[in-house]
Amino acid sequence: MLRAQNSIQNLADSVVIAETGQRGYLVTGRKEYRAPYDDAIKKVGVSMAHLQQYFGPKPEAAAILSKLQTATETKLSELALTIQLIDQGKPDAAKDIMMSDIGKEQMDIVRKSGNELLEYQARTITQNRNGIYESLLLSRIGVAGLTVLGLLALFMYLRQIFLFTQQQIELQRMLKAERDRLEAEVLERTAQLTQLAQHLQTAREDERNRLARNLHDDLGSLLTSAKLDAARIKSRLAATAPEALDLLAHLVSTLNSGIALGRRIIEDLRPSALSNLGLVSALEILAREFADSTEVQVHTNLAPVELNAAAELMVYRLVQEAITNITKYAKAKQVWIELGTHNGEVEVSVRDDGVGFSTSAKPLSAYGLVGMRFRVEAEGGVLSLASAPGQGTLIRAKLPAAVLKDATAA
Repeated sequence: MLRAQNSIQNLADSVVIAETGQRGYLVTGRKEYRAPYDDAIKKVGVSMAHLQQYFGPKPEAAAILSKLQTATETKLSELALTIQLIDQGKPDAAKDIMMSDIGKEQMDIVRKSGNELLEYQARTITQNRNGIYESLLLSRIGVAGLTVLGLLALFMYLRQIFLFTQQQIELQRMLKAERDRLEAEVLERTAQLTQLAQHLQTAREDERNRLARNLHDDLGSLLTSAKLDAARIKSRLAATAPEALDLLAHLVSTLNSGIALGRRIIEDLRPSALSNLGLVSALEILAREFADSTEVQVHTNLAPVELNAAAELMVYRLVQEAITNITKYAKAKQVWIELGTHNGEVEVSVRDDGVGFSTSAKPLSAYGLVGMRFRVEAEGGVLSLASAPGQGTLIRAKLPAAVLKDATAA
């Protein structure tokens, strides 16, 4: 009986682990996150074979087992389909399948069928127990001389009841311990995904910084050198070939455009104002450029704050991403950007009077907001979002204030 109970629990746990591996693979796209999924699929087959061997010969239990097997196979087919879609480069389709209620319904059937098998086993034990009780009663009535044996049988019966109760208590304890273990594992996996996201963001910013430095050093020097060469050629051709001066003027204009384009690309990759002028000035420049390129009125209330370099870059990118979302979706007329320290925490907020949206509805694309949340949490902060249709949107981040390491030296 205990083996059958363990097989039912192992089957449910294996399906949960397979689903956890599938979600990790969907979030990260990395092959190593499929290992728990593949191992769990093998364990499901082993557990199902044990249950088939134990409950298969029993007609009533076989019907429940068939329903359990069908639900398990349907759930695993759904997981296999999402894995296949991820491998085919269709993560959105895989996510749509995962967010549907099909998998939940099948998982509920798996749990319900498992409980029904356990109840069937309990009924069998109860029936056997009642049979023993009736045999003891008939023995006491029919054979007075077997009173001692009847009392002994009663003692054995009570002992079985006690053992059964102890087994139930132990099973409950095991289930609670397993549930706690799974919850701890989910928390651990979530922390690992957060660390991975932080590492990817850091690597992305490092790569941006490297590209900006290379563009500034290599491309900038090449374009500047070409512009100087064009100026020398112009001075030499002014008297001998005046008809080439227009072509040289066009070449110089093209070089100036290339230099300006390079500067814009470098600023997008790594804002020089942030490292040279500080966070407040960088945000003011960002807000002014946004207002100049659109018809939106931008109101700023920016106060100096104490943050380390990584947190300052995170705040700049958060405001930049919020402005990008406003440009794409909000249709706003006014935007308010605020930065300051309140109750020992640094608060940054971006608010607009745009169309807004329902926070309870599933957005078409939430990767920008997810990226913001990961960036803020990686710095030990908290991101909040408030919006409603027709009432604009407010994005606020709260961060612990941190003095720069070299502040005392400065």
